[in-house]
Amino acid sequence: MVLLEGGSFTMGSDDFYPDERPAHARVVEPFWIDRHQVTNADFARFVADTGYLTVAERALAASDYPDLPAEDLVPGSLVFTATAGPVDLREWRQWWRWEPGAQWRHPEGPDSSIDDRMAHPVVQVAFEDAEAYARWAGKRLPSETEFEYAARGGGPDAPFAWGDEPFPGGEARANTWIGRFPYDNQGRFGASTAPVGSYPANGYGLFDTIGNVWERTSDYYSPRHVVPGGRPVERGARSELLPAASAEPGSRVPRRVLKGGSYLCSPDYCLRFRPAARSPQADDTSTTHIGFRCARDA
Repeated sequence: MVLLEGGSFTMGSDDFYPDERPAHARVVEPFWIDRHQVTNADFARFVADTGYLTVAERALAASDYPDLPAEDLVPGSLVFTATAGPVDLREWRQWWRWEPGAQWRHPEGPDSSIDDRMAHPVVQVAFEDAEAYARWAGKRLPSETEFEYAARGGGPDAPFAWGDEPFPGGEARANTWIGRFPYDNQGRFGASTAPVGSYPANGYGLFDTIGNVWERTSDYYSPRHVVPGGRPVERGARSELLPAASAEPGSRVPRRVLKGGSYLCSPDYCLRFRPAARSPQADDTSTTHIGFRCARDA
């Protein structure tokens, strides 16, 4: 882990997506954070020690999905699948599919394996799974504020962690989508995760805080930043938003903030491989592009 001494910074942005607003001052207390994302090797040690079964490995509860026939209540998860050509980018279901048998050991389904990906970030982990790992490791998940502070790397207040341009000098600084989304990826690792540490560390010595996989935080999602009491500076880093307020309309499942972007972030679809960017995700959902790292109080 790396010890970050904390301090003040400008969180959020007024220049991109509405849920990043308002840009405002925050103060972060010192904390420790993992140098890189939790890998398949790390998670395998946790499972071997505890016998833990992830959410994607459990059958769906009929009471939670009353409209599904019994034969569909099988363990599984969401898997990214590139399309054959250009599609309407407003319809995400064209590149995501529900895959029975998809889970952390078999991220793309039963015929896939992590045997040659032990240094890649673990994926297909729901919030509950990430929290269980963190407790086992004697750590916790970072707050949104902590993660954004860490992702900025102590550099200048710029849109991207490395400056003003997404690809300075035409070079990718993180594992993001290069080409036309969601059918043409010409990046170094294609439409896939990369081994942690494949790109240079940021100013704090942290790897992959931008790109590779989205990372879970402990904070519930709100469509705009919540500045407690209307004050411009928050001492500490925990959100006070109630779980029910974060759920998608019609759902009882809370949503939390994801940070950092992933290998699926492309400027023509998802310009979210920036420290200020954020995305909501339901606690019970796992996919091929979401992972996590841990933090700990200093």
